[in-house]
Amino acid sequence: MGKADTRRRIVEATVELHEDVGPAATTITAIAMRAGVQRLTVYRHFPDDEALITACSAHWTERHPAPDPSRWLGIEDPRRRLEEALAAIYAYYRGGARMVERVLRDEEEMPELAQVLAPWHEYMREVAGGLAAGWGTDVHRQRTVRAAVGHALDFFTWRSLAAQGLSDEEAGELMVGLVAEVATGLAYEAAGTKRDPSGEASG
Repeated sequence: MGKADTRRRIVEATVELHEDVGPAATTITAIAMRAGVQRLTVYRHFPDDEALITACSAHWTERHPAPDPSRWLGIEDPRRRLEEALAAIYAYYRGGARMVERVLRDEEEMPELAQVLAPWHEYMREVAGGLAAGWGTDVHRQRTVRAAVGHALDFFTWRSLAAQGLSDEEAGELMVGLVAEVATGLAYEAAGTKRDPSGEASG
């Protein structure tokens, strides 16, 4: 078995264990056993946790690339733009749910994970900022809509809705409705009007 093949087996074993038990509970002994190598062999290829987690992340990300924002950024209507983005993001979550959940869960325990996840968090902030645009110009309104969009994009929001039996499409519709309701309510508030239970504006 060549060095490249050994390295690949170690990385694949690590990915499997991260999905099964999470990064924090993954040990070098478990990796070595699953990869069919000695512990020393793992250390020869990956001298520390940072090197191993970085390789694992690159391997998994190559097979589960994050959605390309260009798929929705050209859509002018903010509601349709959010619909397209949530459809893509929720499909991504469903395809990698086990890994995403365990990595996010263990992030606070492992500084190495925080470093590897920094680009992901930056990506999500940029996505949220783009999706929050176009709902209004009032500063307070923008801030609140941005918070609602961030909530809709959050992995644990998707997981909670999926656990309630909603399909990705249904979950997306619910969250788009939430953001639209927040934006509409703030618009009425800014105009000095209010809505009655029927949804009509009143002075």
